[in-house]
Amino acid sequence: MSRALPKYNKRRVGFIGGAAAVALTGAVIAGTALAGESAGDGGDAKDARTLAGPGTISCPDVAPELPAIPASAQAEVERNLGELDKQIAEANKRLVDTVGQGGPNFVQNAILGPLEDKRVAVVNRIATAIGRTAERPAGLDSLAACTLTK
Repeated sequence: MSRALPKYNKRRVGFIGGAAAVALTGAVIAGTALAGESAGDGGDAKDARTLAGPGTISCPDVAPELPAIPASAQAEVERNLGELDKQIAEANKRLVDTVGQGGPNFVQNAILGPLEDKRVAVVNRIATAIGRTAERPAGLDSLAACTLTK
């Protein structure tokens, strides 16, 4: 037998043991950091921000503001009106999912701003669909802005 074999085994055991110690230390640090988020509140696990609801997003209704819709544009307009409703539902879900994230302007910058941009595009598609066979409605862009209601 070679004399190097016992040294090799000692190094391998030492290396595996060191790697295990590093992994265990990382797990302990991560567990401590996560446990520390609710540890100092006397057993009350609820954060003050989660006690109040995040609110809902309220947008103006576009359908009542539309002029008479030509039959040739009816299907496209209905599809786009459905898209507006879907966008509001998605924004409300995102609002609930991101409670407590970001700074003071988070909702405006991350939810309401992009929602308004999407609504402007859909409202323009509606106006274009109507404008193909009738007079294009004006001023619909003012219906794109949404607000947060609590």
